[in-house]
Amino acid sequence: MADTDEDFATLFEQSMSKGSASVPRPRERRLQAGQVVEGTVIAIGDDTIFVDVGTKAEARLDRHAMLDKDGALKVKVGDTIRATVAHPGGREPPQLVVSYGGASLRAADLELAAASGTPVEGEITKAVKAGLEVDVSGLRAFCPASQVELSYVADLEVYVGQRHFFRVLEVRDGGRSVVLSRKALLLAEREQKAAELATRISEGAELDGIVQTIQPYGVFVDLGGLQGLVHVSEMAHGRVSSPSDMVSVGESVRVKVLSLETAASGKPKDMRISLSMKALVQPSAEEAAAAAAPIDEVITATVVKVEGFGVLVDTPAGQGLVPNAELALPPGSDPRRAFSPGDTLEVVLKHRDGSSGRLRFSAKAVEEAEARRNYRQFREGQRSASKGGLGSLGELLQGLQLPDAPARAPASASPSAPRSGAAETAPAPDAGPRKGRRRKV
Repeated sequence: MADTDEDFATLFEQSMSKGSASVPRPRERRLQAGQVVEGTVIAIGDDTIFVDVGTKAEARLDRHAMLDKDGALKVKVGDTIRATVAHPGGREPPQLVVSYGGASLRAADLELAAASGTPVEGEITKAVKAGLEVDVSGLRAFCPASQVELSYVADLEVYVGQRHFFRVLEVRDGGRSVVLSRKALLLAEREQKAAELATRISEGAELDGIVQTIQPYGVFVDLGGLQGLVHVSEMAHGRVSSPSDMVSVGESVRVKVLSLETAASGKPKDMRISLSMKALVQPSAEEAAAAAAPIDEVITATVVKVEGFGVLVDTPAGQGLVPNAELALPPGSDPRRAFSPGDTLEVVLKHRDGSSGRLRFSAKAVEEAEARRNYRQFREGQRSASKGGLGSLGELLQGLQLPDAPARAPASASPSAPRSGAAETAPAPDAGPRKGRRRKV
């Protein structure tokens, strides 16, 4: 029995040695403070989330950092998370942070956040001319106005009292001078979305987007990280005189991807994307009727509401917008001072959106429309007169009692009688016009 046990032990040791030789153990990963790592959630405790980041001991992450504003946990076992190494470990397990915040935040933590790019959370306490003052766990910080949003912000007061995440740009004087940027996080988030969208987008895809800028040749639409161009020829089935007649900045639109062109830089955000709005809309019965209706029809509109970008009006054709550029006001005029609800003005329908039914009117084009209409009426009157003019004149002459033409003198009595033979071909003196021919007048 003992021999059997010894043989079994020997075989087990040989089996284990062979297995260890064929499958080498992975090399333990070494972490550094400030390093950004990805790991898998393997367990969730009451206060701690355990994350496998490739080290001998599982990294620890404060559970509170993964709660949403309602207190619900945002991750579950098996999820992959991205975090920053706060302490690399050693005798103790590594410590991770997703963002910095809380009452225990120190100046050293801000310096680590600046080095690693880890966001910090703060509350905006005051708006000043140059930017925003931010309270980051008791530490006073400053976010310049140019670093608040991706674009220019006219009114900073709306941010007071809000909580946002920021990236630490600079820490000086032991934490007494801290400069933050929210724009840097928004740019990073935008680039991440662009990279994700670039893997999914394809020609023929239909997407929702937001109008970012309007140019004379078309509009640029944000697709959620990537930006594409809707050329003016792709905005509607009919002719579009100005893109601003159809859309406004910030408006949501549905577009179709016509073509994709990879940029020389290779970056997804620099990809050239051609979009179309009209490809998703078939000409409606209303558009067809509008196209067949008489042009330059001047209608009376009633002002419903006045906005900074134009006047909303109600007309027999429906409600629509008269943009500022079509109000015929002096440059720099405020439409809110020129118009009030209930006022009336004459407008011309310039465009009807087939997908949404939105109407765009113009007050500036009324004078031109009336001039063109008057000219067309004048030309039509001329054509009518030229077609029936000769016949009417002939009928008039036939109704007149004109005297008969004087009889021609005999050839012998003529002071300048024709040569011999000419009298034979001359008509008789009393001969009138030939039957069937109309007398010339």
